[in-house]
Amino acid sequence: MKNKPSDIKIIAASVAGLLHSSQNQPCQDCFRYKIGRNLVAVVSDGAGSAKYGKIGARLLCDTLCDILRNAPFSDIEEHIVKAVKAVRQRLTIHRFNKSKDDAGLAPFAATLVGVVYHKNNGIFFHIGDGAALSLHSDNEFCASRPENGNFSCETFFFTQQAWRENLRFTSFSNAQHILLMSDGLTSFAFSPDFKDIEHKFIQPINNFLSQEKNLPRARKALRNTLNLPKAQKLNPDDKTLVWIKVS
Repeated sequence: MKNKPSDIKIIAASVAGLLHSSQNQPCQDCFRYKIGRNLVAVVSDGAGSAKYGKIGARLLCDTLCDILRNAPFSDIEEHIVKAVKAVRQRLTIHRFNKSKDDAGLAPFAATLVGVVYHKNNGIFFHIGDGAALSLHSDNEFCASRPENGNFSCETFFFTQQAWRENLRFTSFSNAQHILLMSDGLTSFAFSPDFKDIEHKFIQPINNFLSQEKNLPRARKALRNTLNLPKAQKLNPDDKTLVWIKVS
């Protein structure tokens, strides 16, 4: 990477939404990040209706980070597809997959939003809702926006038969900051039509995390922000944000 690991700053947090915390259920979101030849970060939201959604989300994040951190960036889309296939294959032999085939993947349903960044070039990969942003100079940004089904409450999962058709790629370059988020934050981060970002939400978080040098304090502050009563009331879903400074 042209960006040295010492130049990269990553702060991330997940909190359970009211839908889960009120029932003493854990957060179904998962995030991971790793740095090798590439910087890789992944956020996955285990479907609330899926019995093992958290397992699917965790295996997805772990496997993609392991495979993609040293994958050749020149054909990274091909490696991303292969990595998702590898996760699906692992789940076909999982002890909770009773049928031991693709038909048994539904209980592990989870969404996917991630990034691979290498030498000032990046690519978002995305299935379902959640969102990704790269912030550039002069208030410019690149976004990978949420994608739902026929209804706003529907989305797409990597466990579905049509997962490849719903896998989207968005390329960008020369970012200053990268943000990945689960669907519990998209209504805060974007305007209602998703054409613009919500600067009153993005900029204060971006400015604070950029300036705070104490990483444990920064993580605690981010977690507290995601868990504010107003935020939980406005959107009761689990909330995850991965914030990355790359320049």
